[in-house]
Amino acid sequence: MTAPRFSLVPVMDHELHVTEWGERTGRPLVMWHGLARTGRDFDELAAALSDEYFVICPDTIGRGLSSWSMNPEAEYSVEYYAGIAADLLDHYGFGSVGWLGTSMGGMIGMRLASGPHADRLACLLINDIGPEIPDEAIRRIVTYVSELPDFTTLSEAESWLRAVYRPFGEAGEAFWRRMARTSVRRRADGRLTLHYDPRITVQFTASRDELTTWDRFARITTPTHVFRGTDSDVLPAETAQLMATRGPRPEITEFPFGHAPTLSRPQDIALVRKLLARYWP
Repeated sequence: MTAPRFSLVPVMDHELHVTEWGERTGRPLVMWHGLARTGRDFDELAAALSDEYFVICPDTIGRGLSSWSMNPEAEYSVEYYAGIAADLLDHYGFGSVGWLGTSMGGMIGMRLASGPHADRLACLLINDIGPEIPDEAIRRIVTYVSELPDFTTLSEAESWLRAVYRPFGEAGEAFWRRMARTSVRRRADGRLTLHYDPRITVQFTASRDELTTWDRFARITTPTHVFRGTDSDVLPAETAQLMATRGPRPEITEFPFGHAPTLSRPQDIALVRKLLARYWP
C-alpha cells in the first residue's frame, strides 16, 4: 500500500489537515468525508487510486486534526465548507479536479458544481446523499453526533464505532482498526472521546436551507454518478430516483448497505476507477 503524506494548509483563517496520496504529477482527485468523520476513511480507496491520481483527503474544520471554529453557526455550514474547498484547490494549484464526496462531502461537491466554481469539478461522484435529507434521518444523526461518548480504551472505542457505523456495510479489519485510531482524541482526564467538535450539528438548524437544494441540483452539468445504500435513510430510493431525472441526470449504483458505503472493498475500488475513467477520460 502506498504510504500517505500529511500537510497542514492555511485556508480562510483555519488550518486544514490533509492526507495526500500519490505523486503530484497525477491527475488531482479530491475525496471529502461525511459529517463526523475524517479524510482517513478513504485510506484503502485513495491508496489504490494513487497509482494514477494525486489524491487529497482533507479533514473538514471541526474534525480530525483540522482547527475548530470560533463561530460555528456561520462556519459549520456547507457554503463555508465549499469556500474552504475552493481555496484548498487554489492552494494546490488545481484547475479542475475529480470529486468524490461521502454524505456531507457530497453536499459540498454539489454546492461547488452548482455555483461559480462549477468549472473546477471535472466529475462528481456522490456517496449516499441527495439534495434533500429526510427529517427522520437528521434526527438520528443529531442524536449520535451531538453527545460525545467517552472510552477507557481504544478497543472500547473501536467496538462502539463498529456498532454505531454498522450501516457502513462490509469493511476489512484494517478499516475498523484505523477508524478507531483516527477517530479519537484523549481528554485532559486521560479518557478517550471522538475527534470532532460536537457543535458541527449546528448546520442542521443555523443553515437549514442548505438541506433542500433541488434548485441548485437542477443547475449542475458536471458528469455525475450517485452511490446509494439500499437501506439508507439519508438517501431514500424516491429521492435517488428523482435525482436521476434532474440536473446532471446521474446513474445510480446501489450497495446492500445503509448510510454510507465505505467504498473500501476491492470491487468498490474497481468500480470507482471505472467510473472516473468514464466520466473523466
